[in-house]
Amino acid sequence: MFDGLSAKLGEVFDRLKRRGALSEADVSEAMNEVRVALLEADVALPVVSDFIAAVQEKAVGHEVLNSVTPGQMVVKVVHDHLVEMLGPDDAPVNLDAAPPVPILMVGLQGSGKTTTAGKLALRLIQRERKKVLLAGLDVQRPAAQEQLRILGEQAGATTLQPVIGEQPLGIAKRALDVARREGFDVVILDTAGRLVIDAELMSEVAQVRAAVNPAETLLVTDAMAGQDAVNVAKEFNEKVGVTGIVLTRVDGDARGGAALSMRAVTGVPIKLMGVGEKLEALENFQAERVAGRMLGMGDIVGLVERAADTVDKEEAEKAARRALKGQFNLEDLGNQLKQIRGMGDIGGLLGMLPGVGKMKKQMQAANVDDKTIAHQQAIISSMTPKERRNPKILNARRRKRIAAGSGTSVPEVNRLLKQHQQMSTMMKKMGKMGKKGQMPGAMPGMPNMPGQLPPGRG
Repeated sequence: MFDGLSAKLGEVFDRLKRRGALSEADVSEAMNEVRVALLEADVALPVVSDFIAAVQEKAVGHEVLNSVTPGQMVVKVVHDHLVEMLGPDDAPVNLDAAPPVPILMVGLQGSGKTTTAGKLALRLIQRERKKVLLAGLDVQRPAAQEQLRILGEQAGATTLQPVIGEQPLGIAKRALDVARREGFDVVILDTAGRLVIDAELMSEVAQVRAAVNPAETLLVTDAMAGQDAVNVAKEFNEKVGVTGIVLTRVDGDARGGAALSMRAVTGVPIKLMGVGEKLEALENFQAERVAGRMLGMGDIVGLVERAADTVDKEEAEKAARRALKGQFNLEDLGNQLKQIRGMGDIGGLLGMLPGVGKMKKQMQAANVDDKTIAHQQAIISSMTPKERRNPKILNARRRKRIAAGSGTSVPEVNRLLKQHQQMSTMMKKMGKMGKKGQMPGAMPGMPNMPGQLPPGRG
């Protein structure tokens, strides 16, 4: 998310920073370009107008225009206002109530509500050490309760057994009764959705909310829905009452404006964001970091945290020691690729690196994407253990077999082997230079590293 917005804002501010001294006209011209970029990113018009007015007033102030680095100061003003618009910086899920704490999940059909319920259950179990009960209130969609049951099993949560003919209000009350009797800490109630907002949906959700008095009513909305998501948030907040927003599909190709608009229009904090399909892919929404990503500053802290959650530290250290001794084999490379994919969408990961937005064209030319890494994993998986540990035995006949087995071509196999050899040589040199303990390798996908496939592939 935010790739397009980040690139456009980056261009505007790069020009400002190069000018040195700034006039009010320079700032006004830049703010007009920022206005267009925000509107193109699906930010609501009233939100854009308020934002530009507030930023321009500060940006043309004496302290900014007469500072040593006026361009940098304008960027800081924009950054601070983005944080203010998106904030508060950290709005955790509220569990401050007598157990069992009810959490109500609301939203339209297809927004990712049921999946988010499973992700939230896993998060509460792993991070908060809570005993969680999941209850499906969607009696309209036959597969909804079964989907919730499967997600519950994967998360380690208990799912309320469905009763044929039971209506949503009855399910909610029974879920709380069961939770009290069996000592659950949290009850997550997954309500039904509709393709569009209607009176029946709102009435049903409002009745459940009134009956269970939830500590949180979380609106789950698709970040890729753009302006529609803002209208949905406004409706739910006015007619049901929402305490927090969860943005899903943040790792997708969303314009990003929904995040800015929903917070401003509803006054409700964005609490969580879904950053991938896996159950672990749910993160706190932190305004400071998101604003940094919008302005091309990246989110190194977020990247490190995601790595800490997914990378096997012991295995990584073993691989590092082997690499520095010149023993980095294809099995090690395969493990690195697996860990990188486990961290989420590669585009989203690269977006967390400062300045990557400016390199978008180069990365596209180098075929840096998830499909490319999947192809590389397929090539390595098509090798025998002996071949992975000793690439020198990979003659022409073996390479042809590996290409056929992985659905790729012999040139692609050759390219991966060549790049692995370059990495191995570089790491061995690092070892000789005495740089002990460094993690081997760069991010697969950059030129001259694994991730680059021949033109036309992917």
